[in-house]
Amino acid sequence: MTLMLASVRSREEAEIALLQGVDIIDCKEPTRGALGALSIKEITSIVDFVQGRRPISAVVEFPYDASHAKSVFEEVIEAGVDYVKFALPITRDVHNVMRSLSPLGSRTRLIAVIFADLGVDLDYLPMLANAGFHGVMLDTAQKGKGRLIDYVSIGALSEFVNVCRSLKLTSGLAGALEPPDVPRLLVTGADVLGFRGALCVGGGRQNALNIASTMLIRDLIPQQGGEGYTPLADWSLLGHGYIEPPGINDTDCVFLRDHIALVEIGAYAHEHGHTQRVRFNVEAEVTRVDILDDMRSVFSYDVIMDAIKMILSGGHIALVETIAERLAESVLLHERVRSVVVQVEKLDVAPGTVGVKIRRERTHQDTRRKISASS
Repeated sequence: MTLMLASVRSREEAEIALLQGVDIIDCKEPTRGALGALSIKEITSIVDFVQGRRPISAVVEFPYDASHAKSVFEEVIEAGVDYVKFALPITRDVHNVMRSLSPLGSRTRLIAVIFADLGVDLDYLPMLANAGFHGVMLDTAQKGKGRLIDYVSIGALSEFVNVCRSLKLTSGLAGALEPPDVPRLLVTGADVLGFRGALCVGGGRQNALNIASTMLIRDLIPQQGGEGYTPLADWSLLGHGYIEPPGINDTDCVFLRDHIALVEIGAYAHEHGHTQRVRFNVEAEVTRVDILDDMRSVFSYDVIMDAIKMILSGGHIALVETIAERLAESVLLHERVRSVVVQVEKLDVAPGTVGVKIRRERTHQDTRRKISASS
């Protein structure tokens, strides 16, 4: 289950986050950069207001002098937060920093933030796990210069999540994320998705939190206790019967056509060591949920393209049938997809095209759980 983290700068914004069902309320001052700290007074005010109804995290601006870091952390811990986040300093003394903070892991959950736009080094993850850190979040340092997925592919983000999971570290993804990014990032299985700008008036991270924007992101992330998105629309307001709500059997077709990629594929010896052109056509039959003009209404075709990239990133594949099966399985992981048709064609082995076309469907409600357990 992926949780939603919302960064707030005041008690008033914390109230919006709480009422909209945000899972983790994060104390941060956006005017001070990517990881700007709120005052202890403001953090305490937010903690007092929330009263344990949601976990609270707070940002610590790491002092340049590591010897003073522990006292800064302790001050925030005393305010009563559940998580303490800080930017992991990529300096020569980073190992000393981890060791000096390690004892605090018994009093709070330490979250190290690594900036993807400054380079991602997964070698730090085992050291953080050994030092007793609770988790790691990938974020971006230079806001306004690109989203997280502009710097790190979905496949690489999935690898980061998997490494964290193997080390028993909580994984978080943030960095100028927008509503269309949510379904793509849910595929990675990250434990937490973090937001600020997407929740604010006009998308500006220094503006105030906006109720409608926060509600949109909340609705895009399935909540515990329910599978998939629960429509919020009041169909009685649609007017005079010209538009009726979708029935339980209504579906839409989301498709990707004539998508050509260079693929290392083939069972013959001469097909190893180089790429061939492969064409993908995919049609997903998707349960219709509402007609809102936002991301809650759609199953994103970006998810299909991301699945193709992730499958092909694994290196040489012998058979088009293997690609087709993996792609169908990946698309069917999404609750709203009832069935999928996948056609995979090799374009460079004959005067025409050769390939395979398969249809796979969800047979019952447990399909997703069975696929997840075997993947």
